[in-house]
Amino acid sequence: MSVATESTGAGEPARGGKVMTWLSKLFEVHPAGLNWPRAVAFLDAALVPMFVFWAIGHEEYLLSALFGLLFAALADPGGGYGHRALHVSVFALTGAGVTALAFGVGSGSWGLLTCVSFAVTLAAGLMAAFGARRFVNALLLNVWFVVAVGFESGIHQEGRITSHVWAQVLSWTGGALLWITVAFLWWLVRGRTDQDQPFSELPGDTSRKGLTRPLVLFALIRALVIGGTVALAFGLDLSYGYWIPIAAIVALKPSLEQAALAGAQRLVGASIGAVVAALLLWVPAGEHGLRLFAVHRGLEVVALVLLMHGAGIRFWNYTLYTAAIAAGVLVLIDLPQPSDDAAEGYRVLWTLCGAGTSLIVMLLAGLLAKRTAGTPSPSV
Repeated sequence: MSVATESTGAGEPARGGKVMTWLSKLFEVHPAGLNWPRAVAFLDAALVPMFVFWAIGHEEYLLSALFGLLFAALADPGGGYGHRALHVSVFALTGAGVTALAFGVGSGSWGLLTCVSFAVTLAAGLMAAFGARRFVNALLLNVWFVVAVGFESGIHQEGRITSHVWAQVLSWTGGALLWITVAFLWWLVRGRTDQDQPFSELPGDTSRKGLTRPLVLFALIRALVIGGTVALAFGLDLSYGYWIPIAAIVALKPSLEQAALAGAQRLVGASIGAVVAALLLWVPAGEHGLRLFAVHRGLEVVALVLLMHGAGIRFWNYTLYTAAIAAGVLVLIDLPQPSDDAAEGYRVLWTLCGAGTSLIVMLLAGLLAKRTAGTPSPSV
């Protein structure tokens, strides 16, 4: 008995120590990774579309403009201004097509949504063969497609707001062009010298690689996950079900080689972001009239600040970065819809379902990575 007691007593601290060690890794901060100038630059630029859409009374187009701005900055390759403007313009035009597709099918049948989501995700995954830089850009547009589909679906279910596809495309393009304008002004201020890549942690490699079997297989698995979660959410007509594919695309690893720690940080960050968003969206429950209007405008500002922090803490802590981005996006998506106590439970539940699905995929991907040699892909 005494031996058993000692063994149990010794085991508990050991298990507790492992848990604490894992948590410390999840939330370990790197002070050198803070980039507040970049965060403030994003906030300054993002205030422009926010003010414009407040002034014209069409906040339903704000999300597209903010994503166009943020993702154009992420896709900026740095270098000479002409080179940057060309690449960002191509990215913006591609994103405009993705925006038109997402908002065009967002209110369609669940079968159509499933097929299109599968195809878009598969195409994004296969872009790894054209270099790490193009792969990252494709993943950004893949994320935007899933978010836009969820947003359009929510607006369509609400029925009080009319969203035009052409206006969403124009808003996305306007956000991207705003970044090109900001880059031009900064280029003039800096004496027309070449500039570094704004998000230097993202890869700039454009060298082509072969479509290896592990790369194709993992791209297929990613597409099946997103297609499956879209079918589950829209096929069963779940309340706030679009949180499932959004959580899945946020938490899903972009490569076979990504470390287990980064995968866990994605999962935990997505879950934290969902809880924060659900609590924030609970604030306007039961409000009406002028007070509801004021609360909605305040939440839009909060969402913008969350996105700003995400731009600044990408290398400070990946878990909190994912949480900030997820919370900001989910708040902006669900603002047009009235909230209640049941809605918050659904939102968190579906997020856990989406993140859990990604966890299963990551486990499968880990097995594939151990058995076969894959083509390295960047984490974003």
